[in-house]
Amino acid sequence: MTRRRAGMVLLLAQVALMGSLGLKLVVDRARLPRAWARTLPFDPATPLRGRYVRLAVEIPMATPVSDGATYAQAGVRLRQVDGRLVGEIDSTADVPRVQLGREGGGWPRLTEPVAFFIAEHIPDPSTRAAGEELWVELTLPAKGWPRPIRLGVMRAGTLTPLELR
Repeated sequence: MTRRRAGMVLLLAQVALMGSLGLKLVVDRARLPRAWARTLPFDPATPLRGRYVRLAVEIPMATPVSDGATYAQAGVRLRQVDGRLVGEIDSTADVPRVQLGREGGGWPRLTEPVAFFIAEHIPDPSTRAAGEELWVELTLPAKGWPRPIRLGVMRAGTLTPLELR
């Protein structure tokens, strides 16, 4: 096999891998439930990963969390209720983990933040004016961590998706 042919085979294999991943994400977005959740943004960029906003996703719990569970980690099953994200304590090992401590009076948060990548020419969406909150729309797979779809801003009780293209 010539070098040119080997290079073309490698190129086709890479295109097939990336295409199958892209197709899986498109199918998941169409098939799986979506939910909006309030976030606490931080860490907007690193030289190696490019521009992104890491989002600490807040999880309103369907059942109240006892005070004795403060700062403990627990498994949580994520679901969508009226377009919003809600969590339920679940001891299954393959569900996302949530930090149950209520720092600053907020809701429990996922232990691992999600990353939302932004283009170089887009202003940092995590910088918000007073009275505005950053929200994220998430795809909720049956197993594993939620995946961010888009960002939105909550102003005076109205959620408006951001156009970041």
